[in-house]
Amino acid sequence: MSHTPRYRTAVSTALIVALGAGVTACGSDGHPLSAKPYDAAEDISFSIPVDDGKKADPDKPLEITAEDSDDRITDVTATDAAGRYVAGELSADGTRWHSTSPLAAGVHYRVRVSTEDEDGAPGRKVVDFDTGTPTTKRLDVKFGPDKGTYGVGQPVTAELSLPVKDKAARAVVERSLKVDSRPAVEGAWHWVDDKKLHYRPKEYWPAQATVSARSNLAGIKVAERLWGGKAKPLTLTTGDRVEAVTDASAHSMTVYRNGEAIKSIPVTTGKPGYDTRNGVKVVLGKEGTVRMTSASIGSSDFYDLIVHNSVRLTNSGEYVHAAPWSTGSQGYANVSHGCTGMSSANAQWFYENIRAGDIVQVVNSSGDMMAPFGNGFGDWNLTWKKWRTGSALVADTPEGPGPEARLRLRPESV
Repeated sequence: MSHTPRYRTAVSTALIVALGAGVTACGSDGHPLSAKPYDAAEDISFSIPVDDGKKADPDKPLEITAEDSDDRITDVTATDAAGRYVAGELSADGTRWHSTSPLAAGVHYRVRVSTEDEDGAPGRKVVDFDTGTPTTKRLDVKFGPDKGTYGVGQPVTAELSLPVKDKAARAVVERSLKVDSRPAVEGAWHWVDDKKLHYRPKEYWPAQATVSARSNLAGIKVAERLWGGKAKPLTLTTGDRVEAVTDASAHSMTVYRNGEAIKSIPVTTGKPGYDTRNGVKVVLGKEGTVRMTSASIGSSDFYDLIVHNSVRLTNSGEYVHAAPWSTGSQGYANVSHGCTGMSSANAQWFYENIRAGDIVQVVNSSGDMMAPFGNGFGDWNLTWKKWRTGSALVADTPEGPGPEARLRLRPESV
């Protein structure tokens, strides 16, 4: 870009000597750096709004760029109304300057920029801008499940309204989410993903326990521009310890209540290619009469059935249910598409004696292990050591309850 008048910075030694001999030859105005700076407004651009009344985002850096490759920035001074400087860095080629210290919110700034064109002529631009107040976000928490009575395998869940990825921020969240039980047990949170946490004890919850979850996050700074919000506390209770253990190779299910076997049921599980998953599954719900089709699991073996006394174990459609069409195979062979089938009478008994949160464990199947997350509650398929690695607080600490937990585990005074 051309500016007038133009002055060349390269002057021969002979000419300098000659000029020095004449006291008044050309005077001080003869050197380009002595010229009055031109307006550099067209030579530089700013990353934030300047001189137009709009407020800049204080969370974004101030950047100044030379528009023409022949021009360069020689100096930048940015100060607030109190005279405090904004630290910055100029690139080696002089084409870009950016702030290295954060801008303050709700503050007026003045920026003085000095430039030099291809011929060494100086330019200058002074701009003013104001920063706005940054928008803060609120992190709300929703505990689950709904209030009620559940089996001893039911995890407590916490759903966050916004993702939290940073480990330090996760520690702030986790420290503020409190779970207590009576009787007291050791437990820990596990981050399933950036927005979801599960809490479970080292072992199953005690039978006939009261479990409460609450958040102390309100008003707490979680991260930059992210503050804790509201959360409705949760209280739930557990019933008897009910566990159903299915031995797929023996085609039998044994149901235990509080450690005592109360019923043995002939069953059929998944046939080859549709093998029932091994591992511990937590009952998701009792759904009663359900229409089950081959399309729901992508099976090439067509079926379309109305099924009664259906108890859901996975999100993908694994149930314990009545299967009167396969009574001849129950106790002898595995012929289902992954579900656990039993006679109508046994299915009715099972339905009446099971609740959400109870444990159904499958052993000796040729199927894969139930995933810990993503297809229901497979939380108990992680060892306690592995479970703790998902915590932002206890992952790197020796196994055992933390200080707060130890206080809760102390016997109450009498």
